[in-house]
Amino acid sequence: MRFAHPILFALLTTPLAFAQQDKPQSDQPVALTIYNQSFAVARTYLDLDLHAGLNEITTTHVTSRLEPDSVVLRDPAGTRPVHVLEQNYDAAIVNQNWLLQKYEGKTIDFQVSTPQGTQTVQGTILRAPSLPQNQYDANGQFIGGSAEPLIEVNGKMQFQLPGIPLFPAATDGLLLKPTLRWQIQSDKTEHFQAELAYITGGFDWNANYNIVVPEATDITGNEKADFVGWVTIHNNSGTEFPQARIKLMAGDVAKIQPDFRAKTMNLVVTNAEVMAAPQVTQKAFDDFHLYDLNRTVALSNGETKQVQFLDAAGVTVLRNYIYDGAAQIQPWYNNSINQDRNFGLDSGNTKVAIVQEIKNSEANHLGMPLPAGRIRLYRRDSDGQMEFTGEDTIDHTPTEDTLKLATGSAFDVKGSRRQTDFHVNLNGHTLDESFEIKLTNQKQQPVTVIVTEHLYRGANWDITEKSSAFTKGDSHTIQFPIQVPAKGDATLTYSVRYTW
Repeated sequence: MRFAHPILFALLTTPLAFAQQDKPQSDQPVALTIYNQSFAVARTYLDLDLHAGLNEITTTHVTSRLEPDSVVLRDPAGTRPVHVLEQNYDAAIVNQNWLLQKYEGKTIDFQVSTPQGTQTVQGTILRAPSLPQNQYDANGQFIGGSAEPLIEVNGKMQFQLPGIPLFPAATDGLLLKPTLRWQIQSDKTEHFQAELAYITGGFDWNANYNIVVPEATDITGNEKADFVGWVTIHNNSGTEFPQARIKLMAGDVAKIQPDFRAKTMNLVVTNAEVMAAPQVTQKAFDDFHLYDLNRTVALSNGETKQVQFLDAAGVTVLRNYIYDGAAQIQPWYNNSINQDRNFGLDSGNTKVAIVQEIKNSEANHLGMPLPAGRIRLYRRDSDGQMEFTGEDTIDHTPTEDTLKLATGSAFDVKGSRRQTDFHVNLNGHTLDESFEIKLTNQKQQPVTVIVTEHLYRGANWDITEKSSAFTKGDSHTIQFPIQVPAKGDATLTYSVRYTW
């Protein structure tokens, strides 16, 4: 919504209208609740000095990505109604292109640097540069992008500015900041502090975690690690917040994204703000989780700020080796049996995945609902240096859930899988299939490899022979834990019968 300046002039000259210039806000910092879906709810306070009749109220304490129809202006005590007759929002902040368009057809000065020093030349703006956007004809065909400027200097035309444009200081209609204007009708003269709340784009946040495990490795796979969590906050709203109280909402909140073109911002990464003891608290809010930084921070436009919110020591990390020799197999879901002898044999996977498990519980020195984000793992070398050993992402993880992080494939542990028997009895409605899975381990210590097998030929199956015990993962998955000796190998065999 753009504010029409002639209308503003008429309102300002209307009898009984009282124009209040933008006053400093309350000493209370702006409150921001940032969602991890590129928007935030901003709450601030305005000192309203109203006279009886029509009042014109203006504030520039808003962002350039504000959603105008989300604005709420109210008395936080709920004792005074705020009668808003009209609201206008203008995010058209003055910039060079805006001024060049305003002076299109006029002659202005340009500052030019020459070997002899700085000089001033005059040029007529025949055509100002248009806003950067692609243009299409009526049939949807691309016909060009933004127009270049066309300047006349000394009777000749050129497609670039001759220098730095110098505009008259008395230019009308300048907007240095995004501006909200209201017409407010008041029955009497009164002064009170009003709460201004609105939804704005340009904010985002995400969680990142670092896990550091020691050099030594327990042969059982249990390790004690340091677990540190950070929140990274991005402000591309076009507005600076010298003082802000920040909360972070974690969860999948339904939000219809407004239709706007995102502005390009240069991100400036600040030094991480490390606190002696993390003071971030969290609580359940509706069906989501709300994290409160519990302090005032400065959040500049274009800034990426990091705040530590979790620091735990002695967290148990369980390392698992998982071999899935037919990971890409697709299930057979109809009422018959897949009788293709080569079904599920074309994977050729030899890699053994490394999967780290971490219980998010108080007993494991965690127990805080963890927002979705990236987890990086580091291990200390014998010289004390930390080396990066893999990363994964997690979804929003409640308390008592287990994190499962796939951090790579083992170098010294390999697997192979082959079919050893296949037989179909059409009269008996049975299909028998046998497999051999071989595991090799070149590490200096034994490892346990969980062999995952998918029984996807049909719904009805039974394991008729096996060289090792298994557990059932789901209706089509079984898992065999196999101990593989150091510098050795181990072989698993099993047979399955499908019936229909």
